[in-house]
Amino acid sequence: MRKGELRLVKCAACSLVYANPVKDQLASGEFYEELAPSFYLAPDKLQGDYAAVRFQREIRLVRQYCPRGKILDVGCSNGAFLFQLQERFPEVYETLGSDVAGAALDYAAAKGVAVRRGSFLAQDFAGEKFAAVTFWATLEHVVDPAGYLAKAAAVLEPGGHCFVLVPNLRSFAVRVLGPKYRYILEQHVNYFTAETLRALAHTQPEFRVVHLGSSHFNPLVIWQDLRGGAPVSDADRAQLLKRTNTYKQNPLLWPLKAWLGLVENTLATAGLADNLVMVLQR
Repeated sequence: MRKGELRLVKCAACSLVYANPVKDQLASGEFYEELAPSFYLAPDKLQGDYAAVRFQREIRLVRQYCPRGKILDVGCSNGAFLFQLQERFPEVYETLGSDVAGAALDYAAAKGVAVRRGSFLAQDFAGEKFAAVTFWATLEHVVDPAGYLAKAAAVLEPGGHCFVLVPNLRSFAVRVLGPKYRYILEQHVNYFTAETLRALAHTQPEFRVVHLGSSHFNPLVIWQDLRGGAPVSDADRAQLLKRTNTYKQNPLLWPLKAWLGLVENTLATAGLADNLVMVLQR
């Protein structure tokens, strides 16, 4: 599959679809340092990320498997997930964020989120152990996802959990849109199916898979991407996030939200929702 300069290939051994070649700026993380001011810190992006409804599913999942303890969010960006977790459960979790985007981390720190700067693989946690490590929309961005899981296993306490969320290559949206789908883009270097995500987990003998499913559905993405011809800009993606979360918080739209919930549950049951969600236990 090709989309502009992006070329996707499939591994003959494991069937993982990935970008080849990967630009040096993406592999090093320099790309995200440059992207932070224009995207991660854009007003629409911040308003969307910091909306109370933004990380409801992720927080619900963490609460189910990790009721308390230290949590490390890898790829924490502007810190919104950890901020929401701290706001809702201030005496329950001790949190730390890790990222390569310095400007986004500055914003997270200003919001009271403890952060660690630089590549996760290069960071020394000096024996510190965590009850949970989260990779929310992170492993699709890195050239060594197995290395990230191995590092997570190394810093987790026995019985700790690793949470993974990535786009679903076999989602309903991808089936409808194909290469027009906005999340087939150059900064996503890995494209997972449920099978390849499970296979990735099995590269780490310390982990066992305790949950693997699909989640999230946004019909506005399909509507906009069907109508549009040009690649979706970062500004447009941020604006849609803000708009979607505004709709979710509007009490007058509860009948529509209930209907969309039924659609999402149906797609999730069939493995066709927008994202794959995996929980691993060490």
